[in-house]
Amino acid sequence: MTRDSRRFLPPDAIARIARLELRAKAVVEGVLVGLHKSPAKGQSVEFLQHREYVRGDDPRRVDWKVWGRQDRLYVKEFEEETDLRLTLAIDCSASMEYAGSGTAARLGKYETAATLAASLAWLALSHGDAAGVATFDDRVRASVPARTARSHLAGIVDALDHPRGRAAHPPETTSFLPVLRRLAETLPRRGLVIVISDLLGDAGGLGPGLRQLRKRGHDVAVLHVLDDDELDFPFDGPTRFDAMESADFVACNPRAFRDGYLEALGGFLADVRQQAAALSCDYELVRTGEPLAAALVRFLSRRARLAV
Repeated sequence: MTRDSRRFLPPDAIARIARLELRAKAVVEGVLVGLHKSPAKGQSVEFLQHREYVRGDDPRRVDWKVWGRQDRLYVKEFEEETDLRLTLAIDCSASMEYAGSGTAARLGKYETAATLAASLAWLALSHGDAAGVATFDDRVRASVPARTARSHLAGIVDALDHPRGRAAHPPETTSFLPVLRRLAETLPRRGLVIVISDLLGDAGGLGPGLRQLRKRGHDVAVLHVLDDDELDFPFDGPTRFDAMESADFVACNPRAFRDGYLEALGGFLADVRQQAAALSCDYELVRTGEPLAAALVRFLSRRARLAV
């Protein structure tokens, strides 16, 4: 754990908070502290116009380039951006059920994704922006349209608590292209779409799906949630690995192919980052074993619209 991350609630403390809304509140409080201390904090304003300087104006707002050209002082006026539409697309497929093999308490991948989503929705709604969610596996399972009322958070949390609807559909594999195409076709306005997923199971559909959103003018970001076990492969001794989206399994001594696994993982992560970069999509890798507030501070410090 880094020195900066020590000021955030550790993963085991977050994992002991049963209610999603309370977990999100704890994460948001850490995010606010982290962004306040971050030198990379963005501005949620955009330039509106110039006006002539009057006594008492903040000298930092003087446009010195205009003064150099015209020998007169003008200040920049800004207006707050208040029309962000945030849509959070959360993967609820079977692979997201994984919750680690060790004894240390931490959230599983879906719980991590849901907490990230609820925290981001909380931040957006607190700014007067609109937030909505869609949970998906091979199709969209639950959807809450973006709204601006702060009371809308309750509906978002309920959808995240019941990601496959009240009928409790069995978990399916992930299918990015049809899901992201549907979002691109049905979202009523351009906005920010954040996909939160382990990105497993449909490597070929991710890039085309993200491209559908970008073609419709959406700003797109990916929060890539992976368990520490998947990233570090700490297994030792005879182990049975069960596929979470099929009946397949492998029984082996993991030490025999640890190096090959980590090499393949590195290639997978590099490919995902390359696909995101090629489409100008922000990308952030989130470990289930790290403080979630720290992960969001990293992400939001590059996202001026949601930064505080």
